[in-house]
Amino acid sequence: MSRTFAAVDLGAQSGRVAVGRFDGEQLTVEEVHRFPNVPVERGGRLEWDVSRLRKDVEDGLRKAARDTEIDSVAVDSWAVDFGLLDDAKRLIRNPVHYRDRRRLAAFDGVLEQISRRELYERTAIQLLPINTIFELAAMVAEDDRALADAHRLLLIPDLFHHWLCGSETTELTNASTTQCYDPHARGWALDLLERLGIPTALLPDVVAPGTRIGVVDSADHGLAGAAVVATATHDTAAAVAAAPLRGEQSVFLSVGTWSLVGVESEQPVVTEAAFRANVTNESGVGGTFRVLRNLTGLWLLHECRRVWADAGRSYEFADLVELARAAPEHGSLIDPNAERFLEPGDLPGRIAAYCDESGQKPPRDDGAFVRCILESIALKHAETVELLSRVTGRELDDLHVLGGGAHNDLLCAWTAAAAQRPVIAGPAEATLVGNLLVQALALGEIASHREGRELVRRSFVPSTYEPAADGYWDEARGRFATLNGTPADLEVCA
Repeated sequence: MSRTFAAVDLGAQSGRVAVGRFDGEQLTVEEVHRFPNVPVERGGRLEWDVSRLRKDVEDGLRKAARDTEIDSVAVDSWAVDFGLLDDAKRLIRNPVHYRDRRRLAAFDGVLEQISRRELYERTAIQLLPINTIFELAAMVAEDDRALADAHRLLLIPDLFHHWLCGSETTELTNASTTQCYDPHARGWALDLLERLGIPTALLPDVVAPGTRIGVVDSADHGLAGAAVVATATHDTAAAVAAAPLRGEQSVFLSVGTWSLVGVESEQPVVTEAAFRANVTNESGVGGTFRVLRNLTGLWLLHECRRVWADAGRSYEFADLVELARAAPEHGSLIDPNAERFLEPGDLPGRIAAYCDESGQKPPRDDGAFVRCILESIALKHAETVELLSRVTGRELDDLHVLGGGAHNDLLCAWTAAAAQRPVIAGPAEATLVGNLLVQALALGEIASHREGRELVRRSFVPSTYEPAADGYWDEARGRFATLNGTPADLEVCA
């Protein structure tokens, strides 16, 4: 039986709506609508323009349903951010952006009340200022009226599901990223949150990926009666669900705004080594955990591109890659996770200052900046693969690049060279594919996650990049290793 699904994928830079068709043997994906996701400044806060996002999603769903009957729909997005509904189920205000500076300000205050070790052991999540717990703690510290007025907290995909079918649940893969969830107890870490003064009655029930949570209750989108599925709502969880990993020796790299580098595990890894390495454990599909580290990814390039456009130098993304390809070797390097690169702003200026302070020559032109960023991301990928090998005790043999980064042949080739391991790139649309796979599971069209990954192998052809035997990368790894000691630039996750 043929099935047709609609998938909404909301990213930190853009969103898209796609139609997936499954004929019993092959899965195809057709993007029908794409739109920008541009944050706004209001009341001193950096926020998501969620009303515009809602309109864009609805426009995309109408396009998806224009020529076909949709059997189910599901939304995935970036992690950690949330909306608050009042008693009348109205959104109180725009969700706050994870790069809003007050989360960073709340970070130390939380750790004064709950030790780093306790917070890590209970939640199994990497200590990052962007995590939901720090936004909630900031709201408590500021006596934010929105908390008192709120009836329900919904993460971004859950908010869109609510608008589709009225549901008020959250899905496990995204809930696990918040640092408010205890994977050992399989529920919210209520006692920790209460110690911070966070009202826990706001928190919704948590459902497993693949749960049918309702049906579309409006004809406005052309989807009335379609099943609403809580897919793997964290976009990285969806991407990894679609990764054709070969086994325990495989590493996934979900490369986009962030680079999430990790392995799959049957249990969270919260050893002393994992704590010291600040490794995170996020829930996945089929009872798995994604043992990974969050790295600043191509957002660095997007932000530089924005600054250059404001200065009258506009580039397509492909143009930037070619500039980097033509730039000289042996240029400067940065640690992408340095704290100064976390907030929006003049990234080229910050990169130049970082290089100057670390005894390197700042990049001399736009191409040199792009090469600096891409080489540094590749080297950070390689460093993280070695760290994961030590923490998990595994021999890690192959790297699977997923998401938009799979289109970037230069970054894939440089990651292979830096890590001295083959890179298998694709599917580039892994997040959409994973979203669709979980819908197929929910509707009984495939029997298991394993069967879903076999479907991916049949449906999509990857590209492979073999590591080059090049002494240049040995020298670059040595230079990169010295950057972690750069004064005043502790990683945001340290």
